[in-house]
Amino acid sequence: MTDPAPAKKRAEPWRQRLIRTLLYGKNVDRAAKARARVGFAILAFAAVYSILAGRLVLFALGADSHGARRAASQDAIATARPDIVDRNGAILATDVKAPSLFGEPRRIIDKDEAIELLTATLPDLDTGEVRDRLSSRKGFVWLKREISPKQQQDIHRLGIPGIGFLRENKRVYPTGAEVAHLIGLVNIDNQGIAGMEKWLDSNGLADLHRAGFATDRLQKPVELSVDLRVEHALRDELLKAKDKYKAKAASGLVSNVRTGEIVALVSLPDFDPNNPKEAHDPDRINRLTTGVFEMGSTFKTLTLAMALDSGKATLNTLYDARGALHYGKFAIHDTHPLGRSISLSEVFTFSSNVGAARVALSQGVEAHRAFLKKVGQLDRLRTELPESASPIVPKHWGELNTITISFGHGIAVAPLQAVMGINAMVNGGYLIPPTFLKRSEDDAKAAAKRVIKPETSEKIRYLMRLNAEIGTAKKGDVKGYYIGGKTGTSEKVVGGRYSKKQVLNSFTAIIPADNPQYQLLVMLDEPKAIPETMGFITSGWNAVPTGGKVIARIAPLLGLEPRFDLPPSDRLILAASRATQ
Repeated sequence: MTDPAPAKKRAEPWRQRLIRTLLYGKNVDRAAKARARVGFAILAFAAVYSILAGRLVLFALGADSHGARRAASQDAIATARPDIVDRNGAILATDVKAPSLFGEPRRIIDKDEAIELLTATLPDLDTGEVRDRLSSRKGFVWLKREISPKQQQDIHRLGIPGIGFLRENKRVYPTGAEVAHLIGLVNIDNQGIAGMEKWLDSNGLADLHRAGFATDRLQKPVELSVDLRVEHALRDELLKAKDKYKAKAASGLVSNVRTGEIVALVSLPDFDPNNPKEAHDPDRINRLTTGVFEMGSTFKTLTLAMALDSGKATLNTLYDARGALHYGKFAIHDTHPLGRSISLSEVFTFSSNVGAARVALSQGVEAHRAFLKKVGQLDRLRTELPESASPIVPKHWGELNTITISFGHGIAVAPLQAVMGINAMVNGGYLIPPTFLKRSEDDAKAAAKRVIKPETSEKIRYLMRLNAEIGTAKKGDVKGYYIGGKTGTSEKVVGGRYSKKQVLNSFTAIIPADNPQYQLLVMLDEPKAIPETMGFITSGWNAVPTGGKVIARIAPLLGLEPRFDLPPSDRLILAASRATQ
């Protein structure tokens, strides 16, 4: 009997033997090989399923991070912003991290239960709005931005699937309303919508965010020119004056006459940028840049500077002020008529409307208009603050316009614009664009433009100091600081006519008058007469004493040392040129 195995082996074709040898090799147990293949397949499937299970666990644990990625693609996330600091490094605006509540509608199992629990925990949530958002087909929706840590903890304890939190940057303003109109504010996405915050976005910050290069707070702080100490003192005195004289509004600013830096800016009523809803009140505008006003007799400074700089007039040139100035059906009167011809110096110290009108007419309409344009009063003033208004200027400028504009009526400018012009009249004759950023004197000189002669500026400083010695600014003279000043009482237009009972008062002061470093502007809108003012509502009775109180507080902060026993203005300021007057 023959062995069947060898016969079978011999019967196997050579091609099959070749294939088997290549696949399994020689003398290999095929059953063992099969078991190994099955085991390897089991291990491979186990590894794949382990990876999938791990990813699912990470997804469950990291829902917030997934939500953040979806938010980045579908909804705005509050971006990081640089700190804003005052000139001494005090923080005016900064970012903090705050949790925001979001939902993932596709992952919520019971929407009705989720809505009921969320609105019970956060009563200010609108039920209908939450229902609409959680019923959407979106993968990510905001439910409430910037919640408190306690609210986050309470919602977390509810354990609602598909509800999570995302930490965002929230802008906070430690000083509250102190610098509100200057700083401005941001929206819910931390994007600037007013003031210096908006300026930041329009000057590269928004582009950096879009490019992904400003995602953290490792950004250089923005240094402003404002001094928080001076800002506080100015605001405090304006609040007191607004209350004391029952004024509709009050505003003021402090400017460095040599650099154009704005050291303080206050406009009341103001708002707290931490509560953005207040900013929507139309009565809380920045009256110093957004508002335009007839500045009244402060404009006489420009009128007289024009005449002196032309060489056609001196401090002793006489002008007819014996009576009213008639032009057609209009008559220009002085509040305190002297009934005689007065010198150019007296036009200033007695604040004569008739005298100022005759000074302007003697120069001519075209010369008057050209001078005001040269000193920046006829064009919109541009600064870092986006909020600015164009001046209201006569379309057809004739002699009557020159008459009224000579004493600050018939033209409306932003108060900051007027301050810029007055700065040029007292700083040696240089028109320097105002700035809310720190600036050196060298940088200011590079941006400056000469508009009047140095000797003209000297005479204007003399007139302003003389006005504090014997004129309408006497109540603002602070001993030791040798101030100069000019008052302005502008009647407001009510029902198409000028009202003598509703006025806008202003007082501009330079400190010190012999070598000015700072200018202060104080404005009171519709102050009322009180017993202390003897029934008067003009600037000398309210804006001027308010300015004096401000100067007494801010001068030491500005590093101005008091000097006593100084000679009067004619000997100190005009000592070198009095013989030529």
